[in-house]
Amino acid sequence: MWVTAAFRPAFRLSVIVAALKQVSVSSRNISHFHSHQQTVSHGSMEVHLVPALDDNYMYILEDTTTKECAAVDPVEPGKILNEVKNRNLSLTSILTTHHHWDHAGGNKALVKEAGKLMVFGGDDRIDGLTHKVKHGDQIKVGSLDIQCLFTPCHTSGHICYFIPGPSSQQPIVFTGDTLFMGGCGRFFEGTADQMYNALVMILSRLPQHTKVYCGHEYTINNLRFAAHVEPHNEDISKTLEWAKSQRSQKQATIPSTVEQEMKINPFMRVGEQPVQTFAGKTDPIQVMAHVRKEKDNFK
Repeated sequence: MWVTAAFRPAFRLSVIVAALKQVSVSSRNISHFHSHQQTVSHGSMEVHLVPALDDNYMYILEDTTTKECAAVDPVEPGKILNEVKNRNLSLTSILTTHHHWDHAGGNKALVKEAGKLMVFGGDDRIDGLTHKVKHGDQIKVGSLDIQCLFTPCHTSGHICYFIPGPSSQQPIVFTGDTLFMGGCGRFFEGTADQMYNALVMILSRLPQHTKVYCGHEYTINNLRFAAHVEPHNEDISKTLEWAKSQRSQKQATIPSTVEQEMKINPFMRVGEQPVQTFAGKTDPIQVMAHVRKEKDNFK
């Protein structure tokens, strides 16, 4: 399925200005940021990282050619509106990874303030959903092609959004609460075999240089656990020290890459001997279940 934002009016600056005058969409002070904002350029697309709540990340995906953009998991719409206004962008859609309130809870308020937006997601429980997507569906934002990857487990309708990027440019993926830097989401509505399929059979098979934009700043705790699983893994120890330095300056540890996750993330390394030794099992799905249970109880 191809869906495009081109058939309807884009969300323009005059609308944004009016919206900002009346926006009261978050009980939190929108000046609060747990990390510094940043922009990562990927040729003709840019990702604007917008911290939210205590450890969430929202994103604005911008097509720099058309200035159209999509908001990813905009739980604090006021911050998104500020960024869209300041960058003179046209907001056309919302990409929602899953139904949990800290990802989808701002959808209705953003639509109310911004006017008609397309709200994508893979779960009927997503607030404000207008376009339900499934694995393999295609979305367009400006000239950007976005592929929907169905990755159920954390929730039964979780979707990751993969943007291959134009030829020779770096691909990116928004992974919500399926894949974190150094970790993965809890199995709230799914099973170990589903998370194995999501991480190993789908996400690890993306181009290795794909940039990974996840839903939370959990990196230090994830890597502390990863070091517990693989105490002799130098990639983990070096990345943990780097992450501590980043966080001491309120710098984000996002994005990572698929290649990096394959080196440091125990949930993507369930087929590797050191992780299997830790679990005392060789079947990768059983290893996945064991490692997740250990992480749930890790202090």
